[in-house]
Amino acid sequence: MQKTILKNYAKLLARSGLNVQKGQDVIVTADIAQAEFVLLVAEECYRAGARRVFPEWTYQSLTRMQAQERSLEQLSRVLPWEEEGLRRQSKTLPAHLYIMSEDPDGMHGIDAEKYAAAMQARSAIIKPYHDERENKDQWCIAAAAGEAWAKKVFPREKSAAGALEKLWRAIISSSRANGNPMANWAAHNKDLSARCAFLNGLGLAALEYRSSNGTDFRVGLMREGIFAGGEETTLSGIPFNPNIPSEEVYTSPKRGEAEGIVYSSKPLSYQGQLIRNFSIRFEGGRAVEAHASQGESVLKKMLAMDEGASYLGECALVPYNSPISNAKMLFYNTLFDENAACHLALGRGFSNCVRDYAQYSEEQIKALGVNDSMIHVDFMIGTDDLEIVGITQTGARIAIFKEGNWAFKVQ
Repeated sequence: MQKTILKNYAKLLARSGLNVQKGQDVIVTADIAQAEFVLLVAEECYRAGARRVFPEWTYQSLTRMQAQERSLEQLSRVLPWEEEGLRRQSKTLPAHLYIMSEDPDGMHGIDAEKYAAAMQARSAIIKPYHDERENKDQWCIAAAAGEAWAKKVFPREKSAAGALEKLWRAIISSSRANGNPMANWAAHNKDLSARCAFLNGLGLAALEYRSSNGTDFRVGLMREGIFAGGEETTLSGIPFNPNIPSEEVYTSPKRGEAEGIVYSSKPLSYQGQLIRNFSIRFEGGRAVEAHASQGESVLKKMLAMDEGASYLGECALVPYNSPISNAKMLFYNTLFDENAACHLALGRGFSNCVRDYAQYSEEQIKALGVNDSMIHVDFMIGTDDLEIVGITQTGARIAIFKEGNWAFKVQ
């Protein structure tokens, strides 16, 4: 991939993704194979005024080895220096960029039960610090091409270099990072904002989903709930884009109001393990039955991660006729695949999907219907014939999606 294109992409992540402020610290979490790209990102962060850029390196092969070789007790520990770092971040509020590039199936075969138990134990300590930063800091999840990932997406490509080049091109295109990325995102955010405004003016109480794959599902919405999408703003007024790419307009549904069954339309990579061809049935808002042709045990352990893991935290609307969907590619990566199809998310909801959320306490947000959990896992249900009908507070029925795409236009 041409360095000038990568530099433009790095600038997009630093300026539009994180919107680094003068004197702000930045943390970049990335695989060690992405050192050269992280250097480009760091350069753009410093140009934006960053005080310091800290890399947090990951290495999936080592993570896999740790999961296999370490005891549950050791895997579950949060060391004092780790907790001190989290405590400091909750006070200093650095911008945080997460660069995904790992093998989607790189953790296949580990002891999923042990690994899940360790994540549960660590979350009990880590989650309160994340909660403290919510809506206060800028963060962004983006991607870089990794060799194992590229080979998964382009298995027929003869060389690793060829597969990497193709994946980089797909990432850049999907992220609207060709040409003038900053202008591209300004226009894209304007469109997403207009769609949110239209939906928020309808007074919706529920959404009904139906498609020929068997999905037949109704989910309730909060009276105080709103749809959001694209650019977000911290409580102190700093705009940022938490996901690059992003094609979704989303809301947090009302906990306890979900009935029916949904079928996946794409595989899900969860903690480095693939789950394929799965369905989830809901009663009283809770996932009560789940099946999968591959990874069923992983799916069921995910649903049991904590009390809120089996409830929904997000309903996201993505047209089937979106740039990523039109590329006719399966990325095996939720950041991209979720932006090719309507999706739901199990687990934690978003407080910023409550109108005037800043005036409510955390407990009040939960009481309004926003689910809480240690997980937030998106899974794709969108198809080319998906129909979504909105039910208003007065009982009127309004077409939201028709044949997989928006049923309304915005100016």
